[in-house]
Amino acid sequence: MGYRGRFAPSPTGPLHAGSLVAALASWLDARAQGGQWLVRIEDVDGPRCPPGMDAVILGQLAALGLVPDEPPVWQARRGHLYQAALDRLIASGQAYGCACTRAEIAAAAGSRPRHGELIYPGTCRHGTHGRPVRAWRLRVQGSIDWHDRRLGEQHQDLAADVGDFVLKRADGLWAYQLAVVVDDAEQGITDVVRGEDLADNTPRQIALQRALGLPTPRYLHTPLVLAADGHKLSKQNGAAALDLSDPAARLREAAQRLGLSLEAEARQTADVLARLVAQWQ
Repeated sequence: MGYRGRFAPSPTGPLHAGSLVAALASWLDARAQGGQWLVRIEDVDGPRCPPGMDAVILGQLAALGLVPDEPPVWQARRGHLYQAALDRLIASGQAYGCACTRAEIAAAAGSRPRHGELIYPGTCRHGTHGRPVRAWRLRVQGSIDWHDRRLGEQHQDLAADVGDFVLKRADGLWAYQLAVVVDDAEQGITDVVRGEDLADNTPRQIALQRALGLPTPRYLHTPLVLAADGHKLSKQNGAAALDLSDPAARLREAAQRLGLSLEAEARQTADVLARLVAQWQ
């Protein structure tokens, strides 16, 4: 299969300088390898996605010359695919129902926060004892070793550091981990290029790929853009929407954060992108 990459923004707000770095890197990697570049709207967490924000993001990408090779897809329309995957995991004994509340998980012996999440202590691994199922979890075992094209060799003790993670939430929404794995496989994604903040998710996604018998893409995690306080620039900490009055300038700025550089005279979007592809190669 030829190269197929993707940019998968969550439409919780418009693109900002940090998300443009990830979008540009994924586009450049696809173009440099003569591959296809897709856009997937990751709106699986619907309550956090303002109406019309998906159209805003697609418009921003178009203004920057970053146009997908196939029509975009929306996760909110793909629940049947996620349910089929969950059904397979349940049937094979790799997923189980969980009746625990967040308060119960927090109070359980040995549970501790990790990146703001509680490590599940495995309370319902052997049944809910008559209590109604609230969420569905993957039965995790052992460690995951994987290679990142920028970060090098990576290792995570998935069982100890993460525990059995959620596939379908108590509120009925699909968890990001399951949705992204199913979508990447269904879309034939061979290479995932995304921000370094998502590298910690990769072992969970590899575990799911293996559980479902799906291929594992190659991964490349790009440098983060930091806010003035040293934290990752994000919509949650008030990152400003891209000023697209000069799209070529925004592309040059994003390229600089990727270690690429262009002369200021490259003022047309198409010219900037063509020169950046040559540098990326």
